[in-house]
Amino acid sequence: MAWLGRFHGKSNHDLVEYLRRTDVIKSDRVYEAMSSVNRGNYTDPDYAYVDSPQGIGYGATISAPHMHAYALELLKEKLRNGARVLDVGSGSGYLTACMAKMLGPNGLAVGIEHMPELKEFAMKNIQRGNPELLQDGRVELVVGDGRLGYPEKAPYDAIHVGAAAKEMPQALLDQLAPGGCMVLPMGPENADQTLVQIDKTLDGKIKKKFLTSVVFVPLTSKSKQYPS
Repeated sequence: MAWLGRFHGKSNHDLVEYLRRTDVIKSDRVYEAMSSVNRGNYTDPDYAYVDSPQGIGYGATISAPHMHAYALELLKEKLRNGARVLDVGSGSGYLTACMAKMLGPNGLAVGIEHMPELKEFAMKNIQRGNPELLQDGRVELVVGDGRLGYPEKAPYDAIHVGAAAKEMPQALLDQLAPGGCMVLPMGPENADQTLVQIDKTLDGKIKKKFLTSVVFVPLTSKSKQYPS
């Protein structure tokens, strides 16, 4: 997805209205989710409403708002009440919270990070901004190697990966439910990368769709840091 420009909003409302006005947000459900999760609670409030990636500490970043909106639009048909989703490289917890909002009271959004500090950061952010998601069990945050997924709560109706994989992570494919959808960037570090949509048919077949050129940090082992 082409970068729309460095929009500077003064509030979460400004940002979400901008994303809808520029047709990145196309559906009411994504609009409502992003409206109910104030980005200022998940990153530096001085820069939270700028449409660009932002550092969140520990060598990590939070993706630009338009990329998060784009991912939610791609996955929205799977983000239904009662569904389960996995957010790999959950970072500050922002996108995990947005997905949980779309899942309804009976859904589960699992965010996985390899750095315990980022898991704690996300917990504090969600507790501050959307504590109901933790209280009713709609969000679970875990520490682990995102490339291996989180089989304890699989299968997942949707999987979002926030860092670029050099090759398709087989564990994530295995944990994707029949009829499920995964969105992930693929490609080498500091080179051409593509956002890819993976659909698993009800009989287990895999279909790939190449969406747009992107730039993400690499999805690596827990011995190396990777931002979301």
